[in-house]
Amino acid sequence: MEMNRSTVTLMDEAGRSLICYVEVSVPIDDHEYALLNPVDYPVDIFGWEMSEEDEEIIQPIEEEELTEIFPTAQAVLAEQNLKLKRSALSLTVEGDLPDVDEEEILVLELEEEDILSEQDEYQLLATFFHEEQEYSIYTPIDPVLFVVRLRDNMQPELLSPQEFKAIQPKLQPLLEERLMDDLD
Repeated sequence: MEMNRSTVTLMDEAGRSLICYVEVSVPIDDHEYALLNPVDYPVDIFGWEMSEEDEEIIQPIEEEELTEIFPTAQAVLAEQNLKLKRSALSLTVEGDLPDVDEEEILVLELEEEDILSEQDEYQLLATFFHEEQEYSIYTPIDPVLFVVRLRDNMQPELLSPQEFKAIQPKLQPLLEERLMDDLD
């Protein structure tokens, strides 16, 4: 049963919106900060290319390419009763995701200066071709969360990387504490 959780709408510069649940909020230095979780599922579309060693390499796609393939991606997901949207900050799908198939999980390893910094796991939703190019649509297995400052009217404002870095030492322990309290 779905709890009655409050939602807010994030907006981007292009005027696109993303409706999010407010997971937790905490006051710090006369401001209210919140952790947001999108109502719809964020997705990424990747292209596949062959390397010189004949290995398949996954590539993020550019905005221009996304505009070209978007109708095909929408049609492929519609076959699974999923609605692909161009939301603020991310593509999203509305609908019920299929169960996770362990065979269809993609693990992306992000490296910074030859140090493995992160591993992200993605669930495959669909694969399709557009003009002989193969594409795959994935959704992250872990939730995608956004940290925002809530203005007086509950309008969320994304923090710049510098603001987030400055407030993180105060914010992170409070958010973790609130999340743990909500789990109990």
